[in-house]
Amino acid sequence: MKRSTIVILAVLGLIALFLFFKVPGTYNGAVKAQEEVKAAWGDVEANYQRRADLIPNLVEVVKGYASHEKEVLIGVTEARAKVGQVQINANNLKAADVKAYQEAQSGLTQALSKLMVVMERYPDLKANQNFMQLQAQLEGTENRISVSRQRFNAASKDYNTYIRGFWNKIFLGWTADEGEFEKYEMFEADKGAENAPKVKF
Repeated sequence: MKRSTIVILAVLGLIALFLFFKVPGTYNGAVKAQEEVKAAWGDVEANYQRRADLIPNLVEVVKGYASHEKEVLIGVTEARAKVGQVQINANNLKAADVKAYQEAQSGLTQALSKLMVVMERYPDLKANQNFMQLQAQLEGTENRISVSRQRFNAASKDYNTYIRGFWNKIFLGWTADEGEFEKYEMFEADKGAENAPKVKF
C-alpha cells in the first residue's frame, strides 16, 4: 500500500472520528442550551404569576379607601384578566406569542402605575399595614421580574449564538428535526421605559 494512500486513509479516519464525537456533542449542547432557556422562561412566568396573585388583594385594600376610583380599579382588574388569557407553551416559544405576552404584561404595568398615582391622594391608605405589606411584596416581585427577564434574555442569547455558529448550524442540520432548534426572541424594553417615572408608594 502506498504511503499516500495510508495518509489519505488516516486523514479520513480522523475526520470520521471527529464527526463521530462532534455531531452528537453539538446536538447535546443545543438541547442543554434550549433547556436553560425553558427554565429561565419558567422563572419569568412564575414571577409574573406572583405579581398577578398580589393584585386582587391590592385592589381590595385600595377599594376600602378609594371606592369611588372605580375606573382605575376596573382597569387593573381587566389588565390582569388579559394577562391570564395569554397562554404560552415553553416548548414552543414563538416570537408572536412572547410579544403578545409582553404586551399584556406591559398593559398590567401601566394599569398598576395609574393605581399608584391614585393612591398618592389617600394618606390613610398609604399608612395601612396591609397596604404596606402588599407594597413591599409588589416591589420585591417587580425586582424579581426584572432579574428573571434578564436571565431569560441571557439564556436566549447564549442559545441563539450556539445554534447559529457555523459548524453547529451544519451539524444540527444533519441531526435535528425541522424546527427543533429555532431562534428564541428576547424581551425588549417596554415602550417609553427609558423615560419611565419612579413608582413611589
